[in-house]
Amino acid sequence: MKLSIVVPAYNEEGRIRRMLEAYLPYFAERYGNDFEIIVSVNGTTDRTEEIVRGLQSRFPQLRMTVDPRPIGKGGAIMAGGAVAQGGLVGFVDADGATPPAAFNDLVENIGGAGLIIASRRLKGAVVNPRQPWNRRVASRIFNFLVRRLFKLRITDTQCGAKLMTAEAWRAIVPQIGLTRWAFDVDMLFKTRRAHYGIREIPTTWSDVGGSKLKVGRVSLQMLLAICRLRLLYSPFRWVVSLYDRVLGRAHLDAVGR
Repeated sequence: MKLSIVVPAYNEEGRIRRMLEAYLPYFAERYGNDFEIIVSVNGTTDRTEEIVRGLQSRFPQLRMTVDPRPIGKGGAIMAGGAVAQGGLVGFVDADGATPPAAFNDLVENIGGAGLIIASRRLKGAVVNPRQPWNRRVASRIFNFLVRRLFKLRITDTQCGAKLMTAEAWRAIVPQIGLTRWAFDVDMLFKTRRAHYGIREIPTTWSDVGGSKLKVGRVSLQMLLAICRLRLLYSPFRWVVSLYDRVLGRAHLDAVGR
């Protein structure tokens, strides 16, 4: 099988059908049955699972994994990727902000890299409509901190469309321990440390309504998450170990585990 696309889905009943009905015919036309889309449902309390099951009778390339726990975006990606069969394995957000043609650009341009990511910041990217100004500002600050703390020359770590070779995926993704806000950064950092090539290409992207994220709260969680991640990759990782032992796992949600 050529391609596996994982779609993490947490309470996406309002957006998942539209996204899948765009992606499935597009990739079926190009790859026939040589691809799969794996919707990784987690912690959902709405009709997301029911909607996906309803589409499976029409699209044999559609698969689903279900975890009743809210395991976070990264956890859902890891769960879906664990059953992926493609020579290329990637993920994309359930909101449809990245159109199928833009994801296919990743497939066409991965070349000899181990990881290719879509960027909304590179010259040539088409972003319309844009995110609200507060989310754009938070995103720029986050990316600046990532570049400084991790020395990653990436313009857009958080765009929700990324693709890896199956070899790189299996070497990197199962080793990621942070499944929420720092997941993408940890994936990029581990990929670079493992000496797989990373490519970044401009993408087409649109802000899609329906997000339940609260910018202020999420921004703080993301900041704490990358600080915690940087400590894990430093001589001061004992600080994180001590924090985990003393305060317990329940407190890890605050730093985006």
